[in-house]
Amino acid sequence: MNPVWWWLTIPGAVVWASIIFAPWRAWSTRESLDSQGASPDADLSGVTVLIPARDEAAVIGRTIAALAQQGRKLRVVLVDDQSTDGTAEIAERQRDALDLTILKGSPLPPGWAGKLWALEQGRRQVTTPWTLLLDADIELAPGTISTLLAHKRDRQLQLVSLMARLNMANFWERLLLPAFVYFFMLLYPFSLSNSRNRLIAAAAGGFILVDTPLLDEIGAFASLRDALIDDCTLARRVKNAGHRTWIGLTHSAVSLRAEHSFADMHQMVARSAFTQLGYSTALLLAVSAIFAAAFWLPFAAAVAAPAPIAWLALATIAGMFVSYVPVLRYYGLAPRWALALPAIATLYLGMTWSSAIRYWRGVRSRWKGRVYEVAG
Repeated sequence: MNPVWWWLTIPGAVVWASIIFAPWRAWSTRESLDSQGASPDADLSGVTVLIPARDEAAVIGRTIAALAQQGRKLRVVLVDDQSTDGTAEIAERQRDALDLTILKGSPLPPGWAGKLWALEQGRRQVTTPWTLLLDADIELAPGTISTLLAHKRDRQLQLVSLMARLNMANFWERLLLPAFVYFFMLLYPFSLSNSRNRLIAAAAGGFILVDTPLLDEIGAFASLRDALIDDCTLARRVKNAGHRTWIGLTHSAVSLRAEHSFADMHQMVARSAFTQLGYSTALLLAVSAIFAAAFWLPFAAAVAAPAPIAWLALATIAGMFVSYVPVLRYYGLAPRWALALPAIATLYLGMTWSSAIRYWRGVRSRWKGRVYEVAG
């Protein structure tokens, strides 16, 4: 028996065995939280919702209308980040529904990411004990904020975050978006992130509730000003300061983005994928090797290797598919989508290489009409 097949097959088997049997169960959807129902009488006077909005006219009305259904005395600060599509005017129509302040954002200073600069401007208006950082396209089910507040108090947490449900209407969304969540969970296992372990820290930037004094303690958004993966960076700062964080999935926060094309998906991933690797070519090559071992070589071994190795390869492939099924079921998709996981992984790896190529060409990121260049 050719020992090369063992060397080609065992790494993938080890990868999937580690993922499936590790006690933190990175593939599990058990870390989740949904609204307990409408609570129009809930006192939300301690919360200020901070919304950075740049050209969000298509969605901002629904986002703010949903906030008006959350409870009493909720304060909302919307920072209009140089919009050109009438975002502020549409938001203005909701002023009678709740306590709404609309700030006209100032031009982006050098060294700042656009979203963080908008949040920094809005933060100066916050006087409540808690700040809810909410993307302009996130619609909340009634009672979501009060449910999250109760969860935060019960567990004595300082930062809590929910990963909003993304639109999964067309083929590309169903193919790629559940896997986006799945890979994020493998990279940042939720149970580890939610523990006191400081090595893993994660948050979902679309919906983060945090203690307002804690923002001041860690230097607020100025300390993150050039971070492209600002949510996880914020969670890490909070954990490093000795506080606790929590992240979970939810059906109660829904993205209102229109249907995504493949090009949209590519742009979403490529804008920060190489940043996730710390702009390290060595890490990029290592990730590529891991993807080859985990997603491609088991199929080659199953077809061409002799019986003992082929059976190991088949067991590896089965483990790969089984690990993806919980995420698919959470989002109401058929388990058969798991059969596409090797192809999905290949597409995501290609997007990561695309992100690296952009960086090597001098573009650190491109988003919302802004280009963030590599520092000279």
